[in-house]
Amino acid sequence: MNLDQVEMFLVYVENKYTQVYMKQNQVRAVFIMALVVFGAGVISCVHNTDDEEENKEIQVKVTSSTELAKEIAIGWNLGNTLDATGSSGVNSETSWGQPRTTKAMIDGIKSAGFKTIRLPVSWHNHIDDTSSYTINAEWLSRVKEVVDWAYQDGLYIILNTHHDNAENASEVVSGSALYHPTSAAYSESSKFLKSVWTQIASAFNNEYDEHLIFEVLNEPRLTGTNFEWWFDDSSSVCQEGAKVLKDLEKDCLDAIRATGGNNASRYVLIPALSANPDAALSDCFALPSDSADDRLIVSVHSYRPYTFAMYDENNIDTTFDSADEKSLKSDFEKLYNKFTKNGVGVVIGETSATNKGNLEERVKWAKYFFGTAYEYGMPSIIWDNGAYAASTTGGEQHGYYNRSAQTWYFPTMIDAAMSAVGITSGKLTASN
Repeated sequence: MNLDQVEMFLVYVENKYTQVYMKQNQVRAVFIMALVVFGAGVISCVHNTDDEEENKEIQVKVTSSTELAKEIAIGWNLGNTLDATGSSGVNSETSWGQPRTTKAMIDGIKSAGFKTIRLPVSWHNHIDDTSSYTINAEWLSRVKEVVDWAYQDGLYIILNTHHDNAENASEVVSGSALYHPTSAAYSESSKFLKSVWTQIASAFNNEYDEHLIFEVLNEPRLTGTNFEWWFDDSSSVCQEGAKVLKDLEKDCLDAIRATGGNNASRYVLIPALSANPDAALSDCFALPSDSADDRLIVSVHSYRPYTFAMYDENNIDTTFDSADEKSLKSDFEKLYNKFTKNGVGVVIGETSATNKGNLEERVKWAKYFFGTAYEYGMPSIIWDNGAYAASTTGGEQHGYYNRSAQTWYFPTMIDAAMSAVGITSGKLTASN
């Protein structure tokens, strides 16, 4: 066989085996096997091919934001863990009471049937140099380890900046490694976010395809104002906040795109103020301009209907009824009509119904919420903070997964949610 024939054969191998999800080292392995067949003499003739493979980007499957949203399907949040802010260093991962994340935990999410894992991560307490906002290398390595476990399992991964919202603008102006969506704090907020996202994007680039998704911010809140958790589009405070937030999200997006490679077209989630659906539906909210086409997805959170899904001391609501169904359907219809119907994907990044000792009603809620949202093209990702005990006196009891044992506190609720989106649940062993 002459060298021209060898080259033709190698092209054939590349075309046949370089698939969407194959890592670079797998591609190189195929080439090496082919070269061994043809002898060491051929290897010397194609030495440069291996060098080129070292820098080759993984091919990204081309889909739309709405199609990707559908594929995300249903997910689970690694809550109160990498987002914990009780200390600095890798030990902060357990500072809010959850165990250190293990590969077995992530494998358990996969085996249960989930398609997606959202990894909330706080960064401000892991900054080594506040003048340049340099992320601690050990922390970044730890986050990468968890991301890689999920990626190896074939899960979609949503990686974000989580509890990096300052309590007020002056805290940012004074030099804290945080952001605040107000004009007074814009300059330093922008500097912090651009630096952090440049580092994150650089650490997670060509070896990850569209299974890795970035979410620029978690719940960007107007802390220190009357509008931290609710939105009024007639308020000048909300109008200013929405405008500044759009500028900050544009800064984050540009920093990601500037790292090139797969990040030039990576999917990115964009929230409105406090990730509130009402804020997203307001005329004050708009996605930032993007150099990539159809790669932005709207991110909202929905602990609704509120009196049922959360705790209200004036209304201990433990029943999910037809009025609740109607209000949820209205939410989903509005989001669909503004975004999904017009080709913009929507992901409900957090949802849950706190445990008030009303499992049967929560199962009904899960079936309706996850199923109806999905019918409107919106996947939902359940929030899990590890607190599973029933309470009607307060607190957010959103625990579902026993991470130490890889078992489930409420398997019937998880099964109802999965069945509602057309997924047959996997291993859902009940916790004792």
